[in-house]
Amino acid sequence: MNEIFKKVKTASYKLATLSDERRNEVLCAVADEIVACKDELLKANAIDLERMDIANPLYDRLQLTVPRLEGIASDMRHVSQLPSPLGRTIMDRTLDNGLHLRKVSVPFGVIGMIYEARPNVTFDVFSLCFKSGNACILKGGKDADTSNRAGVELIHRVLRRFEIDENVVELMPATHEATGEMLNAVGYVDLVIPRGGSRLINFVRDNAKVPCIETGAGVVNTYFDESGDVEIGKAIVNNAKTRRCSVCNALDCLIVNSQRLKDLPELVSLMDGRVELYTDERAFNALNSIYNKEYLFHSTPEDYGTEYMAMKMAVKTVDTLDEALEHISRYGSGHSECIITEDDAHARIFQSAVDAACVYVNTPTSFTDGGQFGLGAEIGISTQKLGARGPMGLEEITTYKWLIEGHGQIRQ
Repeated sequence: MNEIFKKVKTASYKLATLSDERRNEVLCAVADEIVACKDELLKANAIDLERMDIANPLYDRLQLTVPRLEGIASDMRHVSQLPSPLGRTIMDRTLDNGLHLRKVSVPFGVIGMIYEARPNVTFDVFSLCFKSGNACILKGGKDADTSNRAGVELIHRVLRRFEIDENVVELMPATHEATGEMLNAVGYVDLVIPRGGSRLINFVRDNAKVPCIETGAGVVNTYFDESGDVEIGKAIVNNAKTRRCSVCNALDCLIVNSQRLKDLPELVSLMDGRVELYTDERAFNALNSIYNKEYLFHSTPEDYGTEYMAMKMAVKTVDTLDEALEHISRYGSGHSECIITEDDAHARIFQSAVDAACVYVNTPTSFTDGGQFGLGAEIGISTQKLGARGPMGLEEITTYKWLIEGHGQIRQ
């Protein structure tokens, strides 16, 4: 595997000198190829889908469809239209001794991406890395290996057409050994980003010898305040939970102020018969005679720290905003949190007190997404505080260097 690392590292030097116009031209060509070759990509994806149980929460993430491929292509074109993140002057100053200092944005070099059953990530990572002048080494999961290989072969075809070294993007074998090799590729891989569940992220954090950025699992809460609007709340809760329940920004726990328990049946009415609810005693009593009994259960403590990735949701009753904040602090993962309230003071307290990458007021957490934030696509959603935080786009996968110019000055 060292040969792969060496080839990608060499290709990264050439990529850094490619003009932004040329990069954009290539990205648009890949986007066109995705649409033109959709049958080829869907055929490969079907092989992966046959191996997975349709009841598996990862099935939805694994599945490619014509609209999803068209969306991937659209996102790639959007990335091509964004301003280049390279060569930006972050700071410019002249010292008293006449030295001229500039701090400018540059690529990391080689980015290693480790991800699970999400073939769209193959294209998203390539588009962001290519636009930002980074070569990338992809390590997908075995569940999506056929889809990922078809995607990388498509990209390689376009790169060859443009006479660009195809080693600027490579796909590793879908093995645990390959993950370990990447995490130890000091001198070849400049940054590793894991994208998946908590087990994968913890493994990367605990074993990487190269720098890494955590993209955390999403244990997502929404608090319905005592002043919350029921119609707004009903729409937000339903959208956050059911739009795509397998994604990391999906709602896992609805926290309800006890003064509004009478409105709880209405808040979850759009999900009745579709979403299993795991509730505390007070919420259970408020729903017991109204919500579909086959979908209503008493909660356990473990239910409140679970990322369900399925049509399941916990419900917690609290008496005050402070109790809601304590619950989020204890069980949240620092990903995305929401308050539904008509009280501006409570909204500001929530925004200040909640420690998460994305904090929402009266709108669903389903918006935590690079495309929705205008980033074109995302390489992941960082829940750490050092460096990138939240959806990571082009700027988050660049670093900087200092350029110093003088005219014979020496240090005393």
